[in-house]
Amino acid sequence: MANFILAFFFFLFTHSLPSFARLRQHLIDRLGRSGYMIGYSLLSLASLAWLFYAFATSEDVALWMDHPWQAWVTFLCAPIGIFLVICGLLSPNPASISFRPSGRVGAIVSITRHPVLWGFFLLFFGHIFPNGELAALILFGGFSAFSLMGIVILERRGRRRLGARWSEITSATSIIPFAAMCAGRAHPRADGVMLLSLLATALITGLLLFAFHEVLFGVDPLLLALYGV
Repeated sequence: MANFILAFFFFLFTHSLPSFARLRQHLIDRLGRSGYMIGYSLLSLASLAWLFYAFATSEDVALWMDHPWQAWVTFLCAPIGIFLVICGLLSPNPASISFRPSGRVGAIVSITRHPVLWGFFLLFFGHIFPNGELAALILFGGFSAFSLMGIVILERRGRRRLGARWSEITSATSIIPFAAMCAGRAHPRADGVMLLSLLATALITGLLLFAFHEVLFGVDPLLLALYGV
């Protein structure tokens, strides 16, 4: 367990580095942007590999019994999380994480301006319930909290980076999903990226349910949902 906790905090440390603007800029000045990106990517992958190895080899400390209903929480949260991550990454969104930080703001942003981080939160949070071991609670609970912390960090960074444009971008969206729609500041809309993301989500969910989840993680989610095993 000690190795897992150490790996977990090392992972949090490495993934918190970009939030320290002065340190990040100092490293970029010393290494160049390409050198910084390569070095940080390798460090992130190494910390992730250590974390998953430590998790897989940590001793089980049971906190609660497994029941079929717990898997259904994951069935509800995980596909929504996958959709938000895919759609958020592919949609133009200058206010948050996206492969396309410029252009006409994607339809998903009318739901929330941080779809990727909310997607990760749902993925991790949904996996807490069917995993009743201490290490799983630390892993998935910690990742859930880290996702929400990322929203706070991006809000502060966005206001500082975008200046007066921040108010224009955020006027028709919200941090909390659907809050802008409920307040009348945003209206439901859809675009091609949403449709593509729905198709990709259906494909990924089907592959995980019927094959790859058991291969990758050693657990058949359908058996867990039906029989609790």
